[in-house]
Formats: sequence, structure tokens, C-alpha cells
Amino acid sequence: VFPLAGDATGLKQGADGRIDGIADLVAGVPDSGLTAAMGYAKASGIPYEIIFHKNSYVGRTFIKPKQKSRESSVQVKLNPIREAVEGKRVIMIDDSIVRGTTSDRIVKMLREAKEVHMRVSSPPFLWPCYFGTDVPARDQLIAYNRSIKEISDLIGTDSLDYLKIERLEELVGGNLGICKGCFTGKYPMEPPAEDIRGEFDK
Repeated sequence: VFPLAGDATGLKQGADGRIDGIADLVAGVPDSGLTAAMGYAKASGIPYEIIFHKNSYVGRTFIKPKQKSRESSVQVKLNPIREAVEGKRVIMIDDSIVRGTTSDRIVKMLREAKEVHMRVSSPPFLWPCYFGTDVPARDQLIAYNRSIKEISDLIGTDSLDYLKIERLEELVGGNLGICKGCFTGKYPMEPPAEDIRGEFDK
């Protein structure tokens, strides 16, 4: 287990997602993965680097309704800094993987890297969310009915790991309740019987 140092998210992610061998750098996917990446780097002692230039005028890609628009938005949103990753073993941190569209495209962008190990600062999304985070139907979630190894193979990483569900309450702390519906299927109230969120293609 890594030393007790760094941001809480990064620390827990580091403890859960340690890789075998030595990586050259830790990097976050802007902007959602940056805080966890900084904490992971501090807790692990692996240098933190910025490896992406972000176009700030493109919003969240996974909530776009059409697959084609999601793919094109990823390409416009992020540009890798080739000199930062070329020939290096990279630990890439993001806050979640929903459909896998964004992660797949980002990993392809890092083809100059020697290795890409992805660590996710949330558990796998296995159930739809009805409370505002735009997590779609189960059959559109990349983690549904797939092992972590299968997901890793699909998005093209050398390894993949998620934050463990048991650590969520440690991460939040205090007496605050946590909705874990999209991770466990146990919602704080009865979800709607029909999908009221509109049409999304796969």
C-alpha cells in the first residue's frame, strides 16, 4: 500500500490500482481526471505530467446523443503532447468510463507511448442513472456483462483497474450518504418504470 499522502481520490485510486513494475509518469485526462492523477502521483512517487492540451470549448463527450458526434468531439477536445509520452510507460487516470468511446479514442491518441495503464477513480458503471448524471441504459455501458480484462482489451490499454466500491464511503467521509445506484443497482428511491431520458444510439 502506498504511503498516506496526496489527495483522497488519488490515494484510494493508487491503493486500488497499483501496477506491477515501474511507470515513467502519471497523467490525468482533463479535466475530470486531474485531481485523482495528482494524488496518485504524490502517493506513488511517480512523476505527474501534463500530456494533453484541452480545447476548453468542447463539453462532456459521453452525454452527446449520437456515437458519431461523441467520437468527433473527443478528437476536437484533446490533443496529446507527443514529446511528453513518446517511448514512456504512462499511467492515465480518468474519473469514469461510461460507453468507452472517450477512453478508446484517448488511448489511440497515445500510440507513441510504450505502455498505457488506465486507472479509474470510480467503480465500474453497471446500471443506468436516473438522477442527473446522464448514465444511459445498461446495454450502452461498456462494463455491463464484461470483465475488467475484456474492457481493457476493448479500449486498448495494457492494464485497467477501477476504484473499489468498498472505498466510496471512505472517500466521501463524514456522515454524508452516497447514492451508489449506477454501481450497484440499489437506488435511494424507486426508479421510473420507463426510460424518460430520450433516445440514444449505441
